[in-house]
Amino acid sequence: MAAVALSYHLLFGVAGLLSFGHALYFGLGAYGLGIVMRELELGLVPAALVTLLVAAVMSAVLGAVSLRVTGIPFAMVTLAFAQAGYVWVRRDPERVTGGEEGLRLPTEHVPDALVGVADTRNLYWLALAVLVLAYLLTAWVQNSRAGHVAEAVRENELRVRVLGMRPFMVKFAIFVSASVIASMVGMVHLLLNSGAVPTVLSAEFTISLLLMVVLGGVGSRWGAVAGAILYVLLNQRLTVLSQAGWVDDLPVVLRIPLSEPLFILGTLFVLVVLFLPGGLAGTVARIAAPRRERARRDDAPPQPRPDDRTEDAGADDPERLGVR
Repeated sequence: MAAVALSYHLLFGVAGLLSFGHALYFGLGAYGLGIVMRELELGLVPAALVTLLVAAVMSAVLGAVSLRVTGIPFAMVTLAFAQAGYVWVRRDPERVTGGEEGLRLPTEHVPDALVGVADTRNLYWLALAVLVLAYLLTAWVQNSRAGHVAEAVRENELRVRVLGMRPFMVKFAIFVSASVIASMVGMVHLLLNSGAVPTVLSAEFTISLLLMVVLGGVGSRWGAVAGAILYVLLNQRLTVLSQAGWVDDLPVVLRIPLSEPLFILGTLFVLVVLFLPGGLAGTVARIAAPRRERARRDDAPPQPRPDDRTEDAGADDPERLGVR
């Protein structure tokens, strides 16, 4: 979840693209890898390369269409594409996705070290390696020329146009990069869960990514990681809380909200937006700012006193030197 939140950070935090269909590419990685391995009878690595190629082509085509509009229309277009993919996967007209039951991981094409409960440790290291790779790729894109221009486009697209740059190509590059990273993480999701279900393409999953980025702090890479960890932990603990026996004994006013984890998460999201607009990263920055300011003042060279400056200024006074 932290890795796919980093890919959404590229879209929303760097380029300012509010997408409601980012789950489409995560699901493309999960379903695409399983279908390619099963239908083409390829091993894990060749099938992963083919899936990434398909993800790059599809994101380029859909991105070229979606980026013709901006703002809310862009969000609606991406949502429409994602919903189309979600409906196709769930109804399974071609009998390749498994429908509502989901897609099973073709274990016969996966190395034995990544299959089974006994090899969970290997899957953990694989997920951690993908997280590190996603972080490095995100940092590379964000610190590149395209990343800097994308941040400028987010702040003032008209000014970027006046300077002679091409905002469309920059946003297009960010869109494709974020989609390919999301597809890469989706393939790991298939391995971790030994399958995939249609909910990984739903709009609810994209909104979860948005919550992760906002909770962690928009524009911060480590904030996206921290927001994903916080969201997953809260989601799990709130689900356990909603099923606790003592919740049923509470008054209706308290029982209904506490029995709905998504309601509590939504309330938390509103509170963060209102009182912690910078998320976790912004809060930490505000707390650390006074310390950095004090450290900067302590390290600065001492300034001359006012009387010293007066004496120094008068040292070259012609009257004091006896010059007429």
